[in-house]
Amino acid sequence: MHANESNVCDGSHRISPGCAVRDTDSFEISAAVDRARPREKLSVMTTGPVNAFASALPSSSVDPGCVAFLLSIARHPLPSDHETLSRQASEIEDWDCLIHLAADHRMIPTLYARLMDAAVAIPMPVQARLQREYEINGLLCLTHAAELMAVLQELDQLSIPAVPFKGVVLAASAYGNLSARPAGDLDLLIHRRDLARAQTAMRARGYQLFTPVNADGSPALPEWYECHFERPTDGMVLELRWKLEMQHPRYQRDLDMEWLWPHRRQVRLAGADVPDISPEILLLILCMHGCKHAWSRLIWICDVATLLASNRNLDWGVVLREAGYAGLERPLAVGMLLAHQVGGISPPGAILRRFQKDRTASKLAKYVIRNLFSRPGADRMGLILYDTRLIGFRNLFRYLVSFDFLRRYERDRILRYVAGHVPVARGRAKV
Repeated sequence: MHANESNVCDGSHRISPGCAVRDTDSFEISAAVDRARPREKLSVMTTGPVNAFASALPSSSVDPGCVAFLLSIARHPLPSDHETLSRQASEIEDWDCLIHLAADHRMIPTLYARLMDAAVAIPMPVQARLQREYEINGLLCLTHAAELMAVLQELDQLSIPAVPFKGVVLAASAYGNLSARPAGDLDLLIHRRDLARAQTAMRARGYQLFTPVNADGSPALPEWYECHFERPTDGMVLELRWKLEMQHPRYQRDLDMEWLWPHRRQVRLAGADVPDISPEILLLILCMHGCKHAWSRLIWICDVATLLASNRNLDWGVVLREAGYAGLERPLAVGMLLAHQVGGISPPGAILRRFQKDRTASKLAKYVIRNLFSRPGADRMGLILYDTRLIGFRNLFRYLVSFDFLRRYERDRILRYVAGHVPVARGRAKV
C-alpha cells in the first residue's frame, strides 16, 4: 500500500521517509492523543450554517490508545514498526472503538493492510472483521474501476476529453494497489463546453442528475462547478466537474482542463491504461482538497504522504511553479507539514524548511493535528476565518476589497436551493 523503499536523510531533493521528526512535531502528535482522553466527549459541533470542519467521529469517548495506534498506522512504514504496532495493539482494550475510529477517517483498508504487513497479532474476530471489510472494499474498487473504464471509453467515442482523479485512480497511481483506500465516487474533469453532451451520455448509462440545470445543461446557479449523478440500480455515484475549487473565492487562474490537460499521463488500472494526472499536479490537488475540508479525515493526510513516498524524484520546481500559478502555495505548505509531522514523510530539506518558515501554514498544521480527534466541527481560528488564512497576501487583499467576506455563506444559499428542487442525494461520503 505504501512505497516499499526507504531512503536516507541526505539533504538532496529526494523524499526521505527515514528523516527523524522534530521534537516539536512529536509534541503536537502527543497533544492530539492527549486531547482525546476519555474525560472529553467527542461529538460533532457546528458553529455556522456550513460546517467545513465537520467530522464523523463517534459521540462517545475515544480511547487515547486507539488514537495513538491509528496515528502509528498512518505513518510511513519502517522496519521497526512491528515492535511498535505489536506493543500498541496489545494495549488496545476496545477494538470496536478503533474500528469505528478508522472507519470515520476512511482508514479501514490502511489499517488492515498495515496490520497484515507487520504481522501484528490481533484477536481473531477483529482480524476476520477487518478482512471482510477489506475484501468488500476490494470488490467495490474493482466495480468502480470497471465502470470508470466504461465511462471513459464512452466519452472518448464522443470525442469528450476527460481526466479522472481521486478514488480508484489515486489508489492505483499513488498506493500501487487498487484496494488500498476506499473506493469513493467517480470524479472526472471535463471541458465546460462538453458538459451537455456528457450529461446525455451519463443519463444513457442509467444515471440520474441531482444538480439543478437549465435547459441547455448549464448549472442553474453560476457558482456551481460540478454535476452530481447517481445510478439507482447499483448506487454508483459519479461527478462531472469543469473546475477544481477551494471553498474561498479564487482571484488567480481557474483550475480547469486547460490547466490540467498538459499534465496528464497514463496509469495502469485493473489491466488497462487510463488517464491520470502527473504526481506534481496531483500533489497540489490533494493539498487543495485536504485544505478545502480542513483535513478532517486522516486518509487525506495519508494520501499526500503516500504520493510523496511513491514519487521520490518529484520535480519540485514544477510543484512550486504551478502552486504559484494556481495560488496554492499555502495549501501546499500545510499539506507538506502534515505529511511530515503525521505521515512521517519529508520533502527535501530545503523545501521543508521553506514551508516551515511559513508561520501561518505552521499554525494551521498544528491546529489540524491538535483537533483531528478532539475538536471536530470547529471552523474558526481566532479572529481570522480559516479559509482566508489559506490564501496569500495579494489574494487576501482582493478578497477583502471585493467584500466577498460579507457573502461567506453563499454556498448555504446554493445548498438550500438544491434541497428545495431535488431529492436528497444518497451518495457515499467523500473520500
